[in-house]
Amino acid sequence: MTRILGIIPARGGSKGIPQKNIRIVNGKPLIAWTIESALNCHNIDRVIVSTDDNKIAKITSEYGGDVPFIRPELLAQDDTPDFPVFHHALSWLATNEGYFPEVIVWLRPTAPLRSVEDISGAISLLLETKADWVRTVCAVEHHPYWMKQLNGDKLSPLIVGSDENKYSRRQLLPPVYRLNGAVDVTWRDTIMEKRIIYSGDIRGYVMPQERSIDIDSEFDLLYAELLMKTLKL
Repeated sequence: MTRILGIIPARGGSKGIPQKNIRIVNGKPLIAWTIESALNCHNIDRVIVSTDDNKIAKITSEYGGDVPFIRPELLAQDDTPDFPVFHHALSWLATNEGYFPEVIVWLRPTAPLRSVEDISGAISLLLETKADWVRTVCAVEHHPYWMKQLNGDKLSPLIVGSDENKYSRRQLLPPVYRLNGAVDVTWRDTIMEKRIIYSGDIRGYVMPQERSIDIDSEFDLLYAELLMKTLKL
């Protein structure tokens, strides 16, 4: 059996939305939605939260998550990239517990509408393809071929050569996808040995737009809650 670890990165600081990860959304702290979906995914053997915040740690425990360590403040800054957070968590587990999972599932708490099936599907795609990474995507809401840029008040295409007359109807536009931040899956060795972060052989797992909201503003919180109530989550 492949040992699969789910890591939920959840620092306490947030400039856009204060205490974003524990804000109540449709009756639960935001992070609780991710903890519960991870725990309900039969593919994942263990779910941990990497946080620097004691409030987040307490709420994590209340919802059945594991907080084996408190992340150093140095690794919880606004500009802290993902790689050192991955590396710290996996190094700590190896040194302190002798725990070496083979597959790592990165689940940001800002994507509360992802489903168990989305997580499981992304994991299965990694295991089937043996790629370096699987990242979830969704169809773009606004196609880049129809996007414009302004030079003063002069309007021109964002993508040089895109012909709006050729793609006059939405149905004619070629499919384009965006990262939705819901699920990233990789091998432990990809991070710890190859030291490859979001590069190499990357496969995309497509999710629907209604489960692809990535919360970054108060509006996103309101929209997420509306979708949850509409979808009866």
